[in-house]
Amino acid sequence: MSLIVVSGGFYFKIENHEWLACIICIFVVFSAEMFNSAIENLTNIASPQQNPFAGKVKDLAAGAVLVSSVGAAIIGFYVFWNKVIELLFSLF
Repeated sequence: MSLIVVSGGFYFKIENHEWLACIICIFVVFSAEMFNSAIENLTNIASPQQNPFAGKVKDLAAGAVLVSSVGAAIIGFYVFWNKVIELLFSLF
């Protein structure tokens, strides 16, 4: 998705503040993914057998990735929505 966002940014020639929002979103989601992986690996080490509490920890970490991804998608819609609509109307 980050490649699509960066490509779209160049194609639509987004402004500096829009670039900043997109870059921050990309790094927040990447960071959340890395924290999620670290928490899952640490949980696997601490509790190698099936444990409902370990499952909840993993679910919470995955939920943090989901929340950051939804936030990034909302910002992406804000940045690109009008530009995409204008492109579609120019085609018809």
